[in-house]
Amino acid sequence: MGYDLMIRNGTIVFRENVKKADIAIKNGKIVAMAECLIGTADQIVDATGQLVMPGMVDAHVHICEPGRTEWEGFESGSKALAAGGTTSYIDMPLNALPATTTKEALELKLAAAKGKNYIDYALYGGLVPGNLQNLQELSDAGVVAYKCFMATCGSDLPGDFKNIDDFTLYEGMKKLAELEHVLAIHAENAEITDRLALEMIKQGKTSASDFVASRPIFTEVDAVKRALLLGKETGCKLHFVHISSADAVGEIITARNQGQDVTLESCPHYFTITARQFQAIGPLAKCSPPLRSKVEQDKLWEAFKQAKIDMLTSDHSPCPPEMKFSATNNMFEVWGGISGCQNNVDLMFDEAVKKRKVPVTQFVRMIATNPAERFNLRAKGEIAISKDADIILVDPNQSYVVKTENYYYRHKHSPYTNRKIDCRVTKTFVRGQLVYDLDEGIVGKPIGQLILSQKSSNYIVPS
Repeated sequence: MGYDLMIRNGTIVFRENVKKADIAIKNGKIVAMAECLIGTADQIVDATGQLVMPGMVDAHVHICEPGRTEWEGFESGSKALAAGGTTSYIDMPLNALPATTTKEALELKLAAAKGKNYIDYALYGGLVPGNLQNLQELSDAGVVAYKCFMATCGSDLPGDFKNIDDFTLYEGMKKLAELEHVLAIHAENAEITDRLALEMIKQGKTSASDFVASRPIFTEVDAVKRALLLGKETGCKLHFVHISSADAVGEIITARNQGQDVTLESCPHYFTITARQFQAIGPLAKCSPPLRSKVEQDKLWEAFKQAKIDMLTSDHSPCPPEMKFSATNNMFEVWGGISGCQNNVDLMFDEAVKKRKVPVTQFVRMIATNPAERFNLRAKGEIAISKDADIILVDPNQSYVVKTENYYYRHKHSPYTNRKIDCRVTKTFVRGQLVYDLDEGIVGKPIGQLILSQKSSNYIVPS
């Protein structure tokens, strides 16, 4: 039988086990696997000495096009994702302008994304004050989930994303429960964190450590507990984004054990950068919730090793350098977001699998299988017959130092610059097509396709 592509001699990481085998791909799908596969192919890749893994499904990415394309556009962002071993992603409804909270705004984003992505992509809709009547149309138009902020966010610009009040959260959850959609939640107590920040600023306390102190762990836990209560009352499926503390993880796991439909994610920066290191790195490491102490980070690692964290995401949230660096050095005025998606897989493989002996099967479920299943990306997330051939090759024995000149981001800055990583993504395939090669860089033209929600099979994407 003739195939389009065969990957030979690799060690394949499946959902539950690892074994040496060959993979055959035809028309973008995995069609055969065997220890010594018989057949010919247009292209043969030798993966000797490398792990063959499903590409990362990054369920938390901020592409800022349209409206803020100068922060990060689909082309530059998807290149960085591909180079980091991500083969599909879900784009948040912010920080584009207008935010994706109406059908009209969604269609602006769909038009902007067309023909620019190097990997496959899906979209979130937003839940904000005043758009309850728009949730159905967003579902019909193909969003795979929804996002809301319990922390203060947004600007005074028309169409920017806004945080919600408790009544909107309650009513939105009721509607999304009817629509059978997941609501992703940024959980921090807005009133307390805002007032603590004001007190710090009044006292002239504007350093990295002051910013961390203004968003203590209990403000995350409080918001998580409040959202869980509303979720229990409404029956809404919940997903908590970028959880930074083991205490918050514990509340979510307790609710799940009591029958709630709830998942959670965390991000590489919470496992690899401490609050003390934030002080040394500076604005590039500012994010919300903030980075935590080494003691708290160790607790989060224990939750990770016990498989209490469902998935890893990047929360890639880029911006121009002038938004990160100012003459005042006031950390409260600095944009809060980390550029990190180009180093998700290799960094966390090094830290989790190599250094902390987390099973590689668990790692693959966290970066690929679990997010694909939670957000109903049915063709994605694992190496299996009939699934999309979204595959990465990972060399666990290759080391490198992160360098600015290798970034594909629109703005070449990240808190991981100059960090040594003892693992490397060497190739990224999307539906069997090579999009990134370590030696060649980004390969070919953008081939990324839009993934629509299964609930919107009749929706026609605007041309």
